Order: sequence, then C-alpha cells, then structure tokens
Amino acid sequence: MKNERGFTLLEMLVATTLMAIAVVGLLSALSSSLRNAARLTDHDRAALVARRKVDELLLQARLPRYQVMEGPLMPATDAGLTGGWRARLEPFEVPPNLGPGNAILERLECEIWWQEGSQRRSYKLDAYKTTVLRTEDVLAGVLR
Repeated sequence: MKNERGFTLLEMLVATTLMAIAVVGLLSALSSSLRNAARLTDHDRAALVARRKVDELLLQARLPRYQVMEGPLMPATDAGLTGGWRARLEPFEVPPNLGPGNAILERLECEIWWQEGSQRRSYKLDAYKTTVLRTEDVLAGVLR
C-alpha cells in the first residue's frame, strides 16, 4: 500500500469551483452596496440642501403666507445637485382670540427636487416657527 500526500485533480476542481462561486457572490454583494451608497449620498446631499434652504427661509423676517415660493438650485453651492426648490408658509395653529400681539404657529413646507439620471427625485421637509401677529396681519386675514 502506497501512502501518497496531496489532492487529486477532482478535489482541486471542486475546491476551485466552490471558491469561484463564493467570490462571485461576494463581488455581487459589494457592487450592490456601492450602488446603494451612491444613491444614499445623493439623498443625504438633498437633505442638507433642504435644511439649508429651510434655515434661510426661516431667517427671513416676513415670508408671504399661502404663496408658493420657488427657485433653482445652484450646482456650485448646493452640493452639485441640479434641480430646484419649492416652499409654502401657512398657519398651523391659531389661537381662538386672534388679534395683534398674539403668537401663532406657522408651518413651512419645503421640497427640494433634483435630476438623477433620467429620473426626478425629491425630498420634502417641514419646519415650524412662531410668529407674533401685527395689526396688518390681522387686517389682511391670517386665515383664509
């Protein structure tokens, strides 16, 4: 009886085939992860741009109520996104005795949209602020 060490050709072929299947599966999972990471990066950029736009709008002393405000995104300053924004301010909570000097809660709805390849993507963000009513606000009618 001869005692030889090593693997047979059949064992090597089976081991190589199993290793190839494992490597292909691993590369496929890695490719999917990279695609998802790229897509999430665009959504993260859009969220940052939306937050910056909402902050910019909230810093303005008087925004028009019930009117749609919109504009383009600037690729140089808005994280390289090409698209636009749309916002609308409206009262959210109004006290029953509406008068000058009363505070109301207003909601700012902001939507950022951008092109991702041939698809249009969007991200919506709501923000709230307190506003003290002036006489002209009450005369103009805060509620429609």
